[in-house]
Amino acid sequence: MDSDSIHSLVRVECDTDEDDWLSRQSLIDLDAFAIKTLSHVKWGRRCMVSVLFTSDAHVQELNLTYRQKDNPTNVLSFPAYDDELLRILPPSEEIPLGDIVFAFETIQHEALAQNKVFNHHLAHLFVHGLLHLLGYDHEIDDEAAQMERAEVEILAHFSIPNPYEANE
Repeated sequence: MDSDSIHSLVRVECDTDEDDWLSRQSLIDLDAFAIKTLSHVKWGRRCMVSVLFTSDAHVQELNLTYRQKDNPTNVLSFPAYDDELLRILPPSEEIPLGDIVFAFETIQHEALAQNKVFNHHLAHLFVHGLLHLLGYDHEIDDEAAQMERAEVEILAHFSIPNPYEANE
């Protein structure tokens, strides 16, 4: 499926509850990254992704509640569908892929510490989170390598350097 067809299939809804994000949200075109990611994995159904731009404190609460980890993290993904949902929903129905939640302070700190452009790091984390919603994981080495390859290829389309290579 070409990216024009995919464009009509994906909807990205964004919200923020953190003022630090207000000036940063427009730095990347989430729709373009979603379209490229869905095209890369050959997704062919109408879908929707919810994105929340928030604080470390909020992400820490979510991380503790859902992952039993009492610390903030850069991005959390909460899948909302499974193969059963794909099977029972008619092809014309929009599939809710899930939610992606970003922590501003952690992402800003990582970008600075890793000498990365903030919006490149954010784009990488969005692609990473979206791939999680699509069933990719990195708990097993082979799966991690496959996920990293997909991320690097998608980001390269936007001239974003490989995020797994050290920046000087």
